[in-house]
Amino acid sequence: MSIIYSIIQKSQLEGAKRLDAEYYQPEYLLNSSKLEKFGFETLQDLSISNITKGETPLWRGDSYLDTGIPFLRSENLIFASTDLSNIVFISEKVHERMKRSKILPNNVLLAIVGATIGHSGLVTDEYPEYNSNQAVAIVKPENEKYSCYLAIVLETKFCQLQIERLKGGGARDNLDLHEVRVLKIPKPDSEILNYCLEQIHKIRSLKKQSQIFYSQAENLLLEELGLKNFEEEDGLWSVVKLSEVKNVNRMDAEYFQPKYDKLISKINDRDSKTLENFVEEYSTGFPFKSENYQEQGVPLIRINNIRKGFIDLRDTAYLSEKDYLLSPKDTANSGDIVLSMSGTIGMTAIIPENITKCSINQRILRITPKDIDKNYLVLLLNSIIGSYQLERIGTGGVQTNISYKDIKNILIPILPKPTQQKIAELVKQSHEARKKSKKLLEEAKQKVEDLIENSGK
Repeated sequence: MSIIYSIIQKSQLEGAKRLDAEYYQPEYLLNSSKLEKFGFETLQDLSISNITKGETPLWRGDSYLDTGIPFLRSENLIFASTDLSNIVFISEKVHERMKRSKILPNNVLLAIVGATIGHSGLVTDEYPEYNSNQAVAIVKPENEKYSCYLAIVLETKFCQLQIERLKGGGARDNLDLHEVRVLKIPKPDSEILNYCLEQIHKIRSLKKQSQIFYSQAENLLLEELGLKNFEEEDGLWSVVKLSEVKNVNRMDAEYFQPKYDKLISKINDRDSKTLENFVEEYSTGFPFKSENYQEQGVPLIRINNIRKGFIDLRDTAYLSEKDYLLSPKDTANSGDIVLSMSGTIGMTAIIPENITKCSINQRILRITPKDIDKNYLVLLLNSIIGSYQLERIGTGGVQTNISYKDIKNILIPILPKPTQQKIAELVKQSHEARKKSKKLLEEAKQKVEDLIENSGK
């Protein structure tokens, strides 16, 4: 068996004079050598203001709101963009108090805490201003060209290896701002900058197409069900009979908000059945441990992989074939539907075609659907029809997760098959546009990596 080692002189010790062997692995040293050969600037050099971060308003007793200033967290970061499907908001007052971490479109964000360390995102122009918490570093490039370049280059192996290197040594689960500021960024020339700008514009166009198709599908669904202009009932109170309280075994006010009863009444005006009628088989996940995880093998779908309508495989853990078979009932195939039962409850997606087999982690409902179009069902579960019913189950007290016993009884309105198919086709077109945008991102990342790798050859 060969031994991998590095010999480091005292003068070569970096940063805080780190002595742990992990920091000086040959691949990290080679990466640093390539960057020095190509030429680099620090990440701070490419920001017009000091790279900073925000804070969590909840620490000061402030609550998240349904409207206001969008508040970005690391879970909202997605390669070269931001995912706003589960965005929360803060008040103007809190936003002004946190003015240090104000974010504008085309700012670049980097996750620096927890499991998402190294994820980056390019802020979109869907809102004029944003804010964020302490888990996200905020970079403000001088112009759009540099923003687009950073959005791509931060995801390349040359930057990700630096982040991986900094994370090493002990049980670290965060990067400090000093480490972020001195990240080595390959020095771009005008050709790379123009290429990245062009690619990001194409990618944004495809993502807008995807959003348009998805909105058309959702609007058609709500129109057909008479929910297009659904609004919550006025007033903050409701009268509830004792028999209703006993029937659901709940007496918290959140459960009896008027909007929930109004929604159920609208659904009951149509033909509907409970979800269990459309489930051929189901499972609720297996509690795999982190020691089971490996870098290759069978994908393990965890809650952080489930986005609104699609699976995000950027931060995927894998299992060996042996561990994959620990719980056969919690294996899944392409076409199965997964739904988060903890955290952001109700996020629903279909296992994509390129995943022929995978395993499902705990607190995720996996169902094989029957007698209903799967794209129609997922759209419905992600809409207010599903989210309100699931939200209602998860409200009250310290309850942070829900069970299949609760989920199986939510109402699923049934539209005519042709209408289901029309809605499903729009969803498929949305997915197709998103796939094309992802392919362009990967091509852009690969081209930037090749330019750096082959420089000087």
